[in-house]
Amino acid sequence: MYPFTAANVQMKIYERVISRCILSTNTYFCPMASIRQEKIAKVIQQELSSIFQQNAREYCDGAMVTVTISRVAPDLSFAKNFVSIFGHPKPQEVYELLNEKKSEIRYEMGKRLGKSLRRIPELAFEIDDSLDYAEEINSILDQ
Repeated sequence: MYPFTAANVQMKIYERVISRCILSTNTYFCPMASIRQEKIAKVIQQELSSIFQQNAREYCDGAMVTVTISRVAPDLSFAKNFVSIFGHPKPQEVYELLNEKKSEIRYEMGKRLGKSLRRIPELAFEIDDSLDYAEEINSILDQ
């Protein structure tokens, strides 16, 4: 019997694709996003940045928050945003405040993007620690 049937090959391809994807709240984020996903992620990143810049006192407790990466699910219903927080003694408090006010931020984004997007994706925020990691590597290399 030939070990490679069409079903086996298809299952292996599916397993390989899923192993490269990140599962987040029942939604898969694949590293090779479609062009539309990338465009929408870029628009969301820009709008969130301008919202945080204009409403820093309300949403960010006066801290400077930058959106470093924005990833959108294939069905465009969920957006995971990685943020860097500067200028605040306790970045964890700002992160918790962002998560408390994410429905208000989504509403504000909906007012701005309502004409260009049919559905405004649900937002999730994560702290981007890539800068801290880079500083740690630099300090190790300097020793």
